[in-house]
Amino acid sequence: MMWILLARTPAPDATYWRGRRWLAAVDAVTWPAIAIAWILGARPAGGVVAPLAVALCAVNALLRLYTALYANRRYRFTTWRGARILVVLALIGLAMKTGLAWN
Repeated sequence: MMWILLARTPAPDATYWRGRRWLAAVDAVTWPAIAIAWILGARPAGGVVAPLAVALCAVNALLRLYTALYANRRYRFTTWRGARILVVLALIGLAMKTGLAWN
């Protein structure tokens, strides 16, 4: 078996606009906080894995917060990625409804 590694070019730096740093900080902390709330809501079924997952989410939040505040040009918004997927799924659902309505 042979492995082929392809190096991609890094994404270009994001354009900076007023308020981007603080909005990125909110985005960086919100998603790990939602994951922690979800994990703690399922705690009886979590067992030993739940505290580890919470700790990993907390470390992830700190790393993302550091990137959002101090290397803001490299931070990519998670909310935008998730919203893009939801918009595509909504458009597919709308197309399916429209197609079924014509029958």
